[in-house]
Amino acid sequence: MRDVRMIDTTLRDGMHAVSHQFTPDDMAAIAHALDEAGVEIIEVGHGDGLGGSSFQYGFSKNTDEEYLKAVSSAIKNAKLDILILPGIGTRLDMEMALKYNAKVARIATHVTEADIGEQHIKMAKDNGMEAFGFLMMSHSVLPEKVVEQALLFESYGADAVYVTDSAGAMVPSQVKERISAVKAAVSIPVGFHGHNNMGLAIGNSVAAYEAGASYIDGTLRGLGAGAGNAQSEVLIAVFDKMKVATGVDLYKIMDAAEDVVGPKMHRPQTVDTASLTLGWAGVYGSFLLHTYRAAEKYGVEPRDVLVELGKMRTVGGQEDLIIEVAHKLSKKKQQ
Repeated sequence: MRDVRMIDTTLRDGMHAVSHQFTPDDMAAIAHALDEAGVEIIEVGHGDGLGGSSFQYGFSKNTDEEYLKAVSSAIKNAKLDILILPGIGTRLDMEMALKYNAKVARIATHVTEADIGEQHIKMAKDNGMEAFGFLMMSHSVLPEKVVEQALLFESYGADAVYVTDSAGAMVPSQVKERISAVKAAVSIPVGFHGHNNMGLAIGNSVAAYEAGASYIDGTLRGLGAGAGNAQSEVLIAVFDKMKVATGVDLYKIMDAAEDVVGPKMHRPQTVDTASLTLGWAGVYGSFLLHTYRAAEKYGVEPRDVLVELGKMRTVGGQEDLIIEVAHKLSKKKQQ
């Protein structure tokens, strides 16, 4: 019996931290270790979901299909999970994932745009998958709006709905407020996905559980966009101290993080000035590495770029604005 169902997204959100360069062998090794540790659901794909490998979002080393094939062969008990952002991932991507026995589909939309995920939820359900609505940038609207959109996902047939702190911008009281409101409004389970840009991913995940969330996301070593995600092995240790059953073996998931993921990391996953600014300004997590590159190219301060993007209330899919903002700041600096 699990009090919390954990979804590990090392092989999806964690791809941001390695510039989407995990190989199929890397993915198979990590998935095998997660499966052995007892993780129930493992999410796989480009950091921006199936179909995300592109000039706009960054090219992955291999195709989604190669990754799914490798992971499906490496796991015995865990469910294979995919994430699709409507407009990036398509029906064909979901059909391809089904060939590799994907059992869970998370449909990710901006927190005000659940309606664009209706057909994706229904397709997943029609193919026997668990279908979750995934409301990104949930910090950016009032709890009432999050509830409104969660109810839409429920009406489409979603099996669960997520409050997602894509920017790592929320504090525990804000997480509790949103989770509690959604939990009171829907009859399906509620989940939480947190980023660590202000060092609060673990605390926010605990707050989400205490407010009624029964799905919690994490990544090994905290790999992920921005300063990363809630660290899976730390989450399991914390829940163990709280006597919250996860079904995950603490020693085995610690070993997976230390021995399997640690050597594959491109850089430490830390809360540095830019990622802290990302959370403080409320900017989409995957903008961080793009911002570093644009700031270096135009000779401007990364946090200045992020603050401007926050003022513009940018959302995922508007990565092109990073270049525009950096260029404008450069021209202003020259003047």
